[in-house]
Amino acid sequence: QLQASGGGLVQAGGSLRLSCAASGRTFSRYAMGWFRQAPGKEREFVAAISWSGVNTYYADSVKGRFTISRDNAKNTVYLQMNSLKPEDTAVYYCAAKPYLSGSYYHSTAYDDWGQGTQVTVSS
Repeated sequence: QLQASGGGLVQAGGSLRLSCAASGRTFSRYAMGWFRQAPGKEREFVAAISWSGVNTYYADSVKGRFTISRDNAKNTVYLQMNSLKPEDTAVYYCAAKPYLSGSYYHSTAYDDWGQGTQVTVSS
């Protein structure tokens, strides 16, 4: 089970930190990802991190502004979002990816999803 939190309303240029707490599985065996879905749009990849935390992956649209990290001792993955833009407005979902299940960038590689947390960036 994944529980995302930390969303909210922020002005453009501001920051938010999302958290996703995992339970019910061996967290350190799974890569983790963040996806987002804006109204009327398909869910899109945002960032992912390998099980060890050594490798990270980002969508071009957030590279240099967002940072994904994880704390395996706390079974939690984070998404630090800086320099937020109105186009970052979406529901953000965390997801767990089993080993060798496919590309980090594709939602089909993830087998468990959190409930989503709303991020709204005002201009």
